[in-house]
Amino acid sequence: MIKENTGKVYDIVGKKKLFLSISAILVLISIISTFFGLKVAIEFKGGTMISYSYINEIDSKEVQSRIEEILNNKVLLQQGDLFNSDRKNITVTLVSTDEISSDLQNNLTSALKEQFSDNDIQILDSNDVSPSSGREFFIKCLVAVAFSALVLILYISFRFKRISGWSAGVFAVVALLHDIIITYGGFVLLGFEINSNFMAVILTILGYSINDTIVVYDRIRENKHLMGQSTPLDKLVNTSVSQSFARSINTSLTTITSMAVISIVAYIYGVNSILSFSVPLLIGMAIGTYSSLFFAPVLWVSWQTRKGKKDN
Repeated sequence: MIKENTGKVYDIVGKKKLFLSISAILVLISIISTFFGLKVAIEFKGGTMISYSYINEIDSKEVQSRIEEILNNKVLLQQGDLFNSDRKNITVTLVSTDEISSDLQNNLTSALKEQFSDNDIQILDSNDVSPSSGREFFIKCLVAVAFSALVLILYISFRFKRISGWSAGVFAVVALLHDIIITYGGFVLLGFEINSNFMAVILTILGYSINDTIVVYDRIRENKHLMGQSTPLDKLVNTSVSQSFARSINTSLTTITSMAVISIVAYIYGVNSILSFSVPLLIGMAIGTYSSLFFAPVLWVSWQTRKGKKDN
C-alpha cells in the first residue's frame, strides 16, 4: 500500500496476476458448468406448455409423477393462484423438440381428472413452441448483446481517446464478457433454466457493469491531466482505481443488499420467476463491481505496457 496526498493508494496493478488468475478460474468453472446440469427453457429449445385449474389442495409431486408417467418424459411443474377466482392453477412445461399430440393431451387431461377427481381439474390453455422459434429468439438476444458491445466500444473510444480509447473500449467489453460468462455459470450451478430471465439479467448487467468501468476510466483520464504525462502508468491506474474504490463498493453494496432482500422474500414465498432473476443479477452485480475495479483496468495496463515495450 502506498500513501499519497490523495489518500490510500492500493497496489492493484502489482497484484494483476492474482486478479487475472481469479477471473480465469471463475470463467473456467462457468464454462465447465455447461456440461453439468445445463437446463434450457422452452423459449429456446421448444416444447409444450399446458395450464390446468383446480380446487382444494393437491399433491404437486404426485401430479408431476403421474404426468411424467403418461408423457414418458420429465416435466417442470409450477403452481399459482388464479386472479379473480378461488381456483388455483398448475402449469406443466415439457421441453422437447417433439410436440404433444392433441390425443395425448386429451388422454393426459382425462387421467388427471380421474385420479384427482376431488380437485375438479380443468384445462385452461395449451401452447406449443417450435424449436425454430426458440432458436430465432435466442439469436435475436445475441444480436442485441453484440450490437450493445459495438456501441459501447465506439462510445468509450470517442470519450476516452486521450487514454488510448480503442483499447479502453475493447477491454471494457472483454470485462463485460467476463461478467456475462461468470453470471451464466452462476445460473447453471444454481439450477436455474436459461430462459428470458437470463437474457434480462445479461442486458441489465451490461448497463450496470459498464457504468462502473466508465467511472474508473474517467478517473484515469482526469488524473493523467492532473498528475502529468510523465506519471508511470501503474501509479496512474493504482491512484485512479483507489479513488473510485469507496464509491463503487458503497454503491454496489446498496444495490446488492436490495437484491438480496428481494431474493430472500422470493425464496420464502416460493416465487421462482423472481428468484431466477434476482439471484443471478445479484451475482452479476458483484462480479461487475469486481471486474470494473480489478479486471478491466489491469487488462488495460497490461496491454499498454506491452504496447510501450514494442514501440521502444
